[in-house]
Amino acid sequence: MKNINKKLQILLLLPLIAMQIKCGSTQSAAVNSGKASSWITTTDETSKLKKQDDLVFNSETNSNQTIEIDPSQKFQTVEGFGFSLTGGSAQAILKLDKAKKEALLQELFSRKENAIGLSYLRISIGASDLNEKVFSYDDMPEGQTDLKLEHFNLGPDLNDVIPVLKEILAINPNIKIMGSPWSPPVWMKDNGSSKGGSLQPKYYQVYAEYFVKYIQAMKSHGIVIDAITPQNEPLHPGNNPSLLMLAEQQADFIGNHLGPAFKAANIKTKIVVYDHNCNKPEYPLTILKDAKANPFVAGSAFHLYEGDISAMSTVHDAFPNKDLYFTEQYTGSGSSFEKDLKWSVKNVVIGSMRNWSKIALSWGLANDEFYKPFTPGGCTTCKGALMIDQNQNIKREVGYYIIAHASKFVPEGSVRIGSNIVGNIHNVSFKTPLGQIVLIVENDGASAETFNIKYNQKQISTSLNAGAVATYVW
Repeated sequence: MKNINKKLQILLLLPLIAMQIKCGSTQSAAVNSGKASSWITTTDETSKLKKQDDLVFNSETNSNQTIEIDPSQKFQTVEGFGFSLTGGSAQAILKLDKAKKEALLQELFSRKENAIGLSYLRISIGASDLNEKVFSYDDMPEGQTDLKLEHFNLGPDLNDVIPVLKEILAINPNIKIMGSPWSPPVWMKDNGSSKGGSLQPKYYQVYAEYFVKYIQAMKSHGIVIDAITPQNEPLHPGNNPSLLMLAEQQADFIGNHLGPAFKAANIKTKIVVYDHNCNKPEYPLTILKDAKANPFVAGSAFHLYEGDISAMSTVHDAFPNKDLYFTEQYTGSGSSFEKDLKWSVKNVVIGSMRNWSKIALSWGLANDEFYKPFTPGGCTTCKGALMIDQNQNIKREVGYYIIAHASKFVPEGSVRIGSNIVGNIHNVSFKTPLGQIVLIVENDGASAETFNIKYNQKQISTSLNAGAVATYVW
């Protein structure tokens, strides 16, 4: 009988052991052992996600400003951190030789000790402006239409995005993927161009079926699309490709066409609205207030090229049962490591998470040393997290570290918990599925700051240089 009980105990422990192995050393250390591990990135680039000496919690008191961690306060559950795998990103990665490519993908997507554990990707439905050319999945000769979508095919994505996604899924089968179109096929638009124009209402239903075909086609390649947005940046018709889609139009499209088409085809992919800047929270609110659209909508997505990140909370407060997603923010060739590190960690990572977002994504994952490829009229200054040159040298740019400070330590399923902002010390905290506490901190001040981290009646005292970012784990 004793042997049977022991076998039963071992069987019950196996799932936990497997999870610890999967999550790697950053998630399998003794939970709440009285010590905190820390990793720091400084604005002068002398430290980039560099592990520091452990800090020890104690009962000593002082007059330092104090961040108090309160695990009894629970907010949203995290779905992931990551980037957009643009067509250009996939092309840059595929230029690497086999060994370098495999090592890079392991570094990016596994949860091993030397990896950063990316857990969420956004991809374009058709071309984005970081493809080498514009295309949709149903391009027709000028003057022709394809109402039955008989010519639908995944086109250039079969040569770059899909092969890379398959390799990523082999490393992390649980990674979540969101798809966003920059433009419908031009024959559906009122201006017959990939740039600007609007979707003609007479093509709303066929465009809904286009999304269904896309999700089914990707699934045939073993790629599950967890969520889609109907349109990337619907209020920015000046990009190439792009589309103007007003809130009332998106509500009509979702409520009367896309939602019912998903239901009829038994598509479980989430529909996430808006996917544009924080200066127009009234856009997603218009859709969420629409009686027909609302039941089909899982949540709203935001960028932060304009507005304030608190707009996400404005939408959450109005519709607390709908999720929020932060889906894009670029780092540019004309900016600096220091400026982008400070601003993006404060706003994109800490800010979005403190305003109910389930994800935080930066823009392109990779490009070449000339910020290519991009479409004619696309973004010429968008800096990928990785710059891969013609000699296969890989440079990890600021975007890599912005996201890695979260993705490496906060896996899917973590829950944001309470922590207070003190002075210039911006922060956000999480409890992971294995019970670890993770605190991400950015010193937004002009000089070094000393502060305490208090948890469970004990605290550590530490300091952080101006503009520096740290992740603490215990």
